[in-house]
This record gives sequence, structure tokens and C-alpha cells, in this order.
Amino acid sequence: MKQTYEECVKACQECLEACNVCFDSCLNEENVGMMTGCIRLDRECADVCSLAINSMQSDSPNVKEILKLLVSVCESCGNECKKHKHDHCQRCAEACFNCAETCQKLIA
Repeated sequence: MKQTYEECVKACQECLEACNVCFDSCLNEENVGMMTGCIRLDRECADVCSLAINSMQSDSPNVKEILKLLVSVCESCGNECKKHKHDHCQRCAEACFNCAETCQKLIA
């Protein structure tokens, strides 16, 4: 794995974990129906984070395209999560925005 990927991989791992916690916590909220957008984006973001980690670790020739997708999905998830006042959503939004910002540097 290239040295330049380490910071992005770490941010992806933190984002993946925050998305999984948020996903699970949203399912336990009183009004789950209001959380469906958040739940969907948590799942998608966690999946794309996992894909990005794998692509960086294997030095995929498609890593830049995958990171572009990652940045977009992280921003979408972060924007959705920040709409909700739950602590898990706020922490997830922060992790998503950090991941997007950190990984954007590799494709800029």
C-alpha cells in the first residue's frame, strides 16, 4: 500500500465504523420512519468506505475513480446525518466530512 494512502485509509475506517454505529442506532430510534434516508446512506457509505479501503490496499488502477465516488457518498451521508440531532448522527456526519476532506486530497 502506498504511503500516501495511509491517512485516507484511516479516515475511511473511522467513517465506516461511525456509519455502522449510526445505522444500528437509527434502527433503534423511536421514529424509525424518519430515519430511513439516514439508514440508507449509512449503509451505502459504509460499503463505499470498505471498497475504497480495499482499492487502496491493493493499489487498484481504479483507486482515483473509487475515491471520487467515496467523497461524493461521504458528503451525501454527512449532509443527511447532520440534519438529525442524535449524537450518533452528529458523530457520523463529522466522520463522513473528515473522510471526504482527507481523501479528496488524493484526487485533487
